[in-house]
Amino acid sequence: MPYLTSVRDIYSLIAEYTQATTLWIDTEVADYKSRNPKLSLIQILDRPQDMSGNYVYLLDVLEQPEVVTELIEKILVNPAIEKVFHNASYDLKFLGGKEAKNITCTLEMAKKIPYYLLPLPNYKLQTLATVLCQFNNIDKQQQISDWGKRPLSEEQIEYAYLDCIYLAQVHAHLLGLQAKITPNPAREDLASLTQKYLQIEAQRKLVNSEYEHLQERIKKAMQVQNLSETTYCKLTSYERKTVKANFAELTKLVETEGIDLDFPITLTEKLQKDLGINLEKIAVDIEKSITYRITTKTEEENI
Repeated sequence: MPYLTSVRDIYSLIAEYTQATTLWIDTEVADYKSRNPKLSLIQILDRPQDMSGNYVYLLDVLEQPEVVTELIEKILVNPAIEKVFHNASYDLKFLGGKEAKNITCTLEMAKKIPYYLLPLPNYKLQTLATVLCQFNNIDKQQQISDWGKRPLSEEQIEYAYLDCIYLAQVHAHLLGLQAKITPNPAREDLASLTQKYLQIEAQRKLVNSEYEHLQERIKKAMQVQNLSETTYCKLTSYERKTVKANFAELTKLVETEGIDLDFPITLTEKLQKDLGINLEKIAVDIEKSITYRITTKTEEENI
C-alpha cells in the first residue's frame, strides 16, 4: 500500500494510470460535516485481483489542489478509462463533477440487482463486502476519524487501502450478478424458465394475499387502539386533495385573462369519440407503443 505525499511521485503515478482501462477509486474527506469539506486522500487500485494492498496507492492530496486538478484532467474526464466508485455522486463532488466520464457506481449497480438475488438491508459498501465477498469484521470506525490531521495513523492508512480492495471485489461480484440477470434472450431455456415462473407465480399469489390481509388487520387494530406506532410498525395518514374545474369555464378564464396555459392534453377514447369528426380540425400528435404481457393458460381459461 504505497503512500505517496510527494507531488512529483503522484504526478508520475497519474501518468502511468493514463494507460489503464479501469481504475477503482475511493476518497477520504476532511471536515466532511462542515461547509468546507476537503479531500484528504485518494485511493486508487488498477489490479482488482490484488488482495494484499500492494497495488493500492494512497495519494495524500490534502492542501494540494493542483494534484487533484491533474488527476481530474488526466483521468476523471478521460472517457477511455473506466472509473469505479461506490456512491460515485459523493466522490465526484471533489473529482470533476459532471465533467467526469465513464463512471461506474457499485451503489447504483447493486440497486438494480433484483432483491431476490441480493436481499440486503442496505447497499453500503460494508454490507456488500460482507455478504458478497465474505469479508468479516469490517471496522468502519476510522471513516469518521480526523482525516485533516497529519500524520495519519496506521489504522487510518489500513482502513483507506482496505476500502479500495472491498470496492474492487464487490464490483467483480456485481458484474457476475449482472450477467446472471441479463442473459442472452435468444439462448433462454423457455421450458425451465416458464416452469420456474409458474412456481413463483403461485407462491406470489399466496404471499400477496396474506400480506395484504395482515396489513389491513394491523391498520384497523392500530386505529381502534389509538396507536401511531408499535415496535415494528408506524401508522401514517395523509389527505389527498383533488381540485376539479369545468373545462368550458377554465377555457373562458384563460382567454379573458390572457393566461399563458398551453400544454398537450391526452385524449382518452371517450374524448376522441365525443369530438368525433371535429378532431380532424386540430393538430394532434399520435404516439404508438407496443406493450407485452405474460398470461398463463390457466388465467385465460378463467376469463
